[in-house]
Amino acid sequence: MSSLKYKISVQVETAYLEHQSSPSEHRYVFAYTITLRNEGAVPAKLLTRHWIITDANGQVQEVHGDGVVGEQPHLHPGQGFRYSSAAALETPVGSMQGSYQMIADDGARFDAPIPVFRLAIPGLLH
Repeated sequence: MSSLKYKISVQVETAYLEHQSSPSEHRYVFAYTITLRNEGAVPAKLLTRHWIITDANGQVQEVHGDGVVGEQPHLHPGQGFRYSSAAALETPVGSMQGSYQMIADDGARFDAPIPVFRLAIPGLLH
């Protein structure tokens, strides 16, 4: 099996932050923890991020920015990077997806897609 030259895997865990949320004010806060892993053959650095955040009303927020949590991790093949952040929605259910823009040590630029994941209050969805 041949390995891809440029491949960043993205895994996501989410949690509802009840103590930071205020349902009476339509504010639902969710934490998410992302684990990136360089599964490619070339070291690569995360330059920017692009998020698409959608709530249950269909309201979409797009977020662009440099790095993640103030860092631009440089990942060698097999190396991982884990960070946590949060998002606030006006509804108790929503989703996030997006991509990280990467640059490999050989100068190639590529995107690492972030698969869509759900944000939901526990017990709300079955």
